[in-house]
Amino acid sequence: MTVILASSSMYRKELLNRLRIPFLTLSPHIDESPLANERPIDLAERLAIEKARVIAEQYPDSVVIGSDQCADLAGEIINKPGNHENAVLQLKKASGNKMVFYTGLAVVSVQQSLAFSCVVETQVKYKVLSEEIIENYLNKEQPYDCAGSGKIESLGIVLVDWIKSDDPTALIGLPLIKTADYLSRCGIKLL
Repeated sequence: MTVILASSSMYRKELLNRLRIPFLTLSPHIDESPLANERPIDLAERLAIEKARVIAEQYPDSVVIGSDQCADLAGEIINKPGNHENAVLQLKKASGNKMVFYTGLAVVSVQQSLAFSCVVETQVKYKVLSEEIIENYLNKEQPYDCAGSGKIESLGIVLVDWIKSDDPTALIGLPLIKTADYLSRCGIKLL
Protein backbone atom coordinates (compact mmCIF):
# COMPACT_ATOMS: atom_id res chain seq x y z
CA MET A 1 0.00 0.00 0.00
CA THR A 2 1.36 3.43 -0.93
CA VAL A 3 1.93 5.97 1.85
CA ILE A 4 1.32 9.59 0.92
CA LEU A 5 2.30 12.61 2.97
CA ALA A 6 -0.32 15.28 2.25
CA SER A 7 2.07 18.16 2.67
CA SER A 8 4.57 20.33 0.83
CA SER A 9 6.54 20.93 4.04
CA MET A 10 10.20 19.96 3.79
CA TYR A 11 10.24 19.63 7.60
CA ARG A 12 7.49 17.01 7.60
CA LYS A 13 9.15 15.19 4.72
CA GLU A 14 12.47 15.08 6.61
CA LEU A 15 10.71 13.78 9.72
CA LEU A 16 8.78 11.06 7.87
CA ASN A 17 12.04 9.95 6.25
CA ARG A 18 13.19 8.94 9.75
CA LEU A 19 10.72 6.03 9.65
CA ARG A 20 12.58 4.65 6.59
CA ILE A 21 9.51 3.79 4.56
CA PRO A 22 8.84 4.77 0.95
CA PHE A 23 6.27 7.53 0.53
CA LEU A 24 5.06 10.15 -1.90
CA THR A 25 4.36 13.80 -1.08
CA LEU A 26 1.39 15.67 -2.51
CA SER A 27 0.17 19.12 -1.59
CA PRO A 28 -3.54 19.12 -0.68
CA HIS A 29 -4.23 22.79 -1.56
CA ILE A 30 -6.90 23.55 1.03
CA ASP A 31 -8.07 26.81 2.59
CA GLU A 32 -6.21 27.03 5.89
CA SER A 33 -8.12 30.02 7.24
CA PRO A 34 -9.44 29.62 10.79
CA LEU A 35 -13.20 29.45 11.24
CA ALA A 36 -14.94 32.10 13.34
CA ASN A 37 -14.08 31.60 17.03
CA GLU A 38 -12.06 28.44 16.25
CA ARG A 39 -9.59 27.50 18.94
CA PRO A 40 -5.97 26.79 17.87
CA ILE A 41 -6.20 23.14 18.99
CA ASP A 42 -9.34 22.63 16.90
CA LEU A 43 -7.83 24.42 13.89
CA ALA A 44 -4.74 22.18 13.91
CA GLU A 45 -6.79 18.98 14.00
CA ARG A 46 -9.38 20.13 11.45
CA LEU A 47 -6.71 21.11 8.93
CA ALA A 48 -4.76 17.87 9.42
CA ILE A 49 -7.94 15.87 8.78
CA GLU A 50 -8.90 17.98 5.75
CA LYS A 51 -5.44 17.60 4.21
CA ALA A 52 -5.48 13.83 4.64
CA ARG A 53 -9.06 13.44 3.36
CA VAL A 54 -8.53 15.57 0.24
CA ILE A 55 -5.61 13.41 -0.89
CA ALA A 56 -7.23 10.15 0.31
CA GLU A 57 -10.27 10.85 -1.88
CA GLN A 58 -7.97 11.14 -4.90
CA TYR A 59 -5.90 8.07 -3.93
CA PRO A 60 -8.29 5.70 -2.10
CA ASP A 61 -5.85 2.76 -2.24
CA SER A 62 -3.25 4.68 -0.22
CA VAL A 63 -2.59 5.49 3.42
CA VAL A 64 -2.51 9.27 3.69
CA ILE A 65 -0.90 11.36 6.41
CA GLY A 66 -2.08 14.92 7.04
CA SER A 67 -0.60 17.31 9.56
CA ASP A 68 -0.91 20.93 10.51
CA GLN A 69 0.46 23.13 13.24
CA CYS A 70 -0.50 26.38 14.87
CA ALA A 71 0.36 28.00 18.13
CA ASP A 72 -1.48 29.80 20.89
CA LEU A 73 0.02 32.82 22.59
CA ALA A 74 -2.31 34.21 25.24
CA GLY A 75 -5.37 33.17 23.24
CA GLU A 76 -4.10 34.45 19.88
CA ILE A 77 -3.57 32.01 17.00
CA ILE A 78 0.04 32.18 15.81
CA ASN A 79 0.83 30.76 12.37
CA LYS A 80 3.74 31.08 9.95
CA PRO A 81 4.95 34.69 9.87
CA GLY A 82 5.66 34.76 6.13
CA ASN A 83 8.12 37.64 6.36
CA HIS A 84 10.67 39.40 8.56
CA GLU A 85 8.34 42.06 9.92
CA ASN A 86 5.75 39.54 11.12
CA ALA A 87 8.47 37.30 12.59
CA VAL A 88 9.80 40.25 14.63
CA LEU A 89 6.30 40.89 15.98
CA GLN A 90 5.78 37.21 16.86
CA LEU A 91 9.09 36.93 18.71
CA LYS A 92 8.50 40.20 20.58
CA LYS A 93 5.15 38.82 21.77
CA ALA A 94 6.76 35.48 22.68
CA SER A 95 9.56 37.12 24.66
CA GLY A 96 9.39 35.97 28.29
CA ASN A 97 6.13 34.10 27.65
CA LYS A 98 4.88 30.56 27.12
CA MET A 99 3.59 29.61 23.69
CA VAL A 100 1.61 26.41 23.19
CA PHE A 101 2.06 24.65 19.85
CA TYR A 102 -0.65 22.31 18.60
CA THR A 103 0.36 19.77 15.98
CA GLY A 104 -2.59 18.05 14.38
CA LEU A 105 -2.16 14.64 12.81
CA ALA A 106 -4.53 12.53 10.71
CA VAL A 107 -3.92 9.20 9.01
CA VAL A 108 -6.60 7.99 6.60
CA SER A 109 -7.03 4.74 4.67
CA VAL A 110 -10.20 4.89 2.58
CA GLN A 111 -9.76 1.31 1.34
CA GLN A 112 -9.66 0.00 4.92
CA SER A 113 -12.26 2.45 6.26
CA LEU A 114 -9.73 3.67 8.83
CA ALA A 115 -9.20 7.20 10.06
CA PHE A 116 -7.17 8.31 13.05
CA SER A 117 -6.48 11.81 14.34
CA CYS A 118 -5.03 13.57 17.33
CA VAL A 119 -3.38 16.77 18.45
CA VAL A 120 -0.02 16.75 20.22
CA GLU A 121 0.58 19.74 22.50
CA THR A 122 4.02 21.25 23.02
CA GLN A 123 4.64 24.02 25.54
CA VAL A 124 7.57 26.34 24.86
CA LYS A 125 8.79 28.94 27.37
CA TYR A 126 10.73 31.72 25.65
CA LYS A 127 13.57 33.64 27.22
CA VAL A 128 13.30 37.41 27.42
CA LEU A 129 14.45 38.39 23.94
CA SER A 130 16.11 41.71 23.19
CA GLU A 131 15.58 43.40 19.82
CA GLU A 132 19.22 42.63 19.00
CA ILE A 133 18.78 38.91 19.69
CA ILE A 134 15.58 38.81 17.63
CA GLU A 135 17.22 40.57 14.67
CA ASN A 136 20.38 38.44 14.85
CA TYR A 137 18.35 35.26 15.03
CA LEU A 138 16.02 36.18 12.16
CA ASN A 139 18.90 37.29 9.94
CA LYS A 140 20.73 34.00 10.50
CA GLU A 141 17.78 31.57 10.46
CA GLN A 142 15.00 33.27 8.44
CA PRO A 143 12.26 31.02 9.91
CA TYR A 144 9.45 32.68 8.00
CA ASP A 145 7.83 29.35 7.14
CA CYS A 146 7.65 28.15 10.77
CA ALA A 147 4.72 28.74 13.12
CA GLY A 148 5.90 31.04 15.90
CA SER A 149 9.02 32.13 13.96
CA GLY A 150 11.35 29.62 15.55
CA LYS A 151 13.22 26.58 14.25
CA ILE A 152 13.70 24.68 17.46
CA GLU A 153 15.64 21.95 15.64
CA SER A 154 18.25 24.54 14.74
CA LEU A 155 19.41 27.90 16.12
CA GLY A 156 15.94 28.61 17.54
CA ILE A 157 16.83 26.41 20.50
CA VAL A 158 18.80 29.33 22.01
CA LEU A 159 15.60 31.39 22.26
CA VAL A 160 13.89 29.12 24.79
CA ASP A 161 14.14 28.25 28.48
CA TRP A 162 12.31 24.92 28.21
CA ILE A 163 10.11 22.68 26.08
CA LYS A 164 7.49 20.21 27.35
CA SER A 165 5.91 17.61 25.07
CA ASP A 166 5.08 13.92 24.84
CA ASP A 167 6.76 13.82 21.41
CA PRO A 168 9.86 15.90 20.56
CA THR A 169 9.14 15.70 16.83
CA ALA A 170 5.72 17.34 17.19
CA LEU A 171 7.23 20.79 17.54
CA ILE A 172 9.09 20.36 14.25
CA GLY A 173 5.81 19.56 12.50
CA LEU A 174 4.99 15.84 12.52
CA PRO A 175 4.50 13.82 15.73
CA LEU A 176 6.31 10.63 14.78
CA ILE A 177 5.24 8.59 17.82
CA LYS A 178 1.55 8.82 16.86
CA THR A 179 2.37 8.70 13.14
CA ALA A 180 4.17 5.38 13.58
CA ASP A 181 1.29 4.03 15.69
CA TYR A 182 -1.36 5.04 13.16
CA LEU A 183 0.63 3.70 10.19
CA SER A 184 1.04 0.37 11.98
CA ARG A 185 -2.72 0.24 12.59
CA CYS A 186 -3.18 0.71 8.84
CA GLY A 187 -0.92 -2.28 8.14
CA ILE A 188 2.25 -0.38 7.23
CA LYS A 189 5.18 -2.44 8.48
CA LEU A 190 7.82 -0.23 10.08
CA LEU A 191 10.16 -2.89 11.54
